[in-house]
Amino acid sequence: MAQLNLHHLRLFRAIARDGTLTGAARGLNLSQSALSTQLRTLEASLGQALFDRQGRGLVLTEAGRIALDHAEAIFRTVDDLTATLRETGQPRRALRVGALATLSRNFQMQFLTPLIGRADVEVVLRSGSQDELMRGLAALALDVVLTNLAPASDAASPWLVHRIADQPVSLIGTPARVGRGPHALRDALAGHPLILPTRETALRAAFDALAARLDVAPILAAEVDDMAMIRLLARADAGVAIIPPIVVRDEIQSDTLIEIARLDGIHETFFAVTQARRYPNALLAEVLQR
Repeated sequence: MAQLNLHHLRLFRAIARDGTLTGAARGLNLSQSALSTQLRTLEASLGQALFDRQGRGLVLTEAGRIALDHAEAIFRTVDDLTATLRETGQPRRALRVGALATLSRNFQMQFLTPLIGRADVEVVLRSGSQDELMRGLAALALDVVLTNLAPASDAASPWLVHRIADQPVSLIGTPARVGRGPHALRDALAGHPLILPTRETALRAAFDALAARLDVAPILAAEVDDMAMIRLLARADAGVAIIPPIVVRDEIQSDTLIEIARLDGIHETFFAVTQARRYPNALLAEVLQR
């Protein structure tokens, strides 16, 4: 077998992703005939046909699927090498963090505390949707993703999912609304409009199960998918909020809000998701070990 040409392998990956020679050639700024010639050269070096023609499209053969799987692994390694060497020898090391846009800011600050204020460290923080962040992690544009939505992980997955915090969840409200005396949980849930997470969240599912056990029909003030917005609504006295106390830590310390009752058995789990890399960013160990 002839020596494998990585340039040909990269072109093959582009064709496999597009499914047509025409589209791949356009994206690569090559002529279709030149791309076809280089694909045939790669197939000759491997001794296998990589595509079957179906109409105007190309479908991977079994050999093609195997080749694409190895090509993806090869280019992940190349990207890993590039990212690692780019950071090596720099006077300031960078940790690139992606955080789910709806995630608690207080939690993010708690995670980053070991690095804040260090003269040798630059923290690059990006927010976005889960899909956007995971694409950034896959492309090595991010070192870690902070989320409360654990991504699917199996034997073939490149993700390492670190469960880094289980925060209790409480009923939170203003002193003017609920007073400061002891509160029975069922009475508090039944007697005030509630600011709740949206129905697709694990936290909401756990709360709905609790309400059913207590035979409470909640009065909804708002359903919100953003913890920062839940915090603001609670401060504005729109109702009492179902939220981890860490999210409103400053308000509780200043007595702007009070913890009415702890929801026993309900927790908000926070994850740090990284990618399996031969040479991971050394700063990750400092924040994950803490």
